[in-house]
Amino acid sequence: MRYFLTKFCTLLVTLFVISLLAFLAFQIIPGDPTTKLLGSEYTPERAAALREAMGLSENVFLRYFKWLGAFVSGDFGMSYSYSMPVSELLDGKVLTTALLSALAFFLVIVFSIPVGLVLARYEGGVFDRVMVVLNQLVMAVPPFFIGIIFTMIFGLGLNLFVAGHFVGIGESFWGFLRCIIFPALSIALPKAAMTAKLLRSSISSELRLDYVRTAYSHGSSRWQTLRHHVLRNSIIPVVTFLALSIADIVAGSIIIEQVFSIPGLGRLLLSSISNRDFPVVQAIVVMLAALVVFVNFLADIAYQYIDPRIRLK
Repeated sequence: MRYFLTKFCTLLVTLFVISLLAFLAFQIIPGDPTTKLLGSEYTPERAAALREAMGLSENVFLRYFKWLGAFVSGDFGMSYSYSMPVSELLDGKVLTTALLSALAFFLVIVFSIPVGLVLARYEGGVFDRVMVVLNQLVMAVPPFFIGIIFTMIFGLGLNLFVAGHFVGIGESFWGFLRCIIFPALSIALPKAAMTAKLLRSSISSELRLDYVRTAYSHGSSRWQTLRHHVLRNSIIPVVTFLALSIADIVAGSIIIEQVFSIPGLGRLLLSSISNRDFPVVQAIVVMLAALVVFVNFLADIAYQYIDPRIRLK
């Protein structure tokens, strides 16, 4: 229980610091939202009046705590560019990006764990050498380039999906899945290659320990030893790596949305940054950061069940 409370308090402090930094960052970067909003009608007097009406003339820390209180209650403020509540603007886009990130993360696990086990099982053989080279090639290719290749081959060539067309999950689940499966694969493949390589190395290190030789002496085969003894000890660094990879996967989702024209948070975030629409940008940044921090919190809790020694510490 103490371990859980410690991690939970760390989560709250981390979220507070992230929210503060996200808010302050948009107060010090060059650019005034009133200039963008007024356009050709800009005058210093009108800008000052608009800043007063928008609450931008108040003390920055007072504005932060007002914004934080409203944010926690679900009020993300009003968009400067769209003149509508940010919560309505984000409606649907958060779910799209979250589902894309979740599917990519799921595919990383589905591909990496079996591949890492097979590579460790046949370590040193011809199959292992071929797969290691292929693994290195996949790791070297950025997700957006894989997305472009997938669009050319599976979209324009084989017509498995319509490039530039998106079907929402509310319209058709299978249509939605067809639209995001290739973007998710584009994000997942390089990360799965890295995870498989890490798992292979971790298993190789474990196989040199005394308890493995003891398992062999009791009649266990290499495959049985891998599955029943080695994998649990080898998976801890992999879980750590996967938890740290959440931020990369979410960032990759935002980038890949541009390649496949997916109406998620990515396009809205980029347009809001260019328009100095700070309430929208702050809400997206804090929500994405909260997602990453929360998943890392779950990973920390999972550690104590994977490795009981953590609980003792």
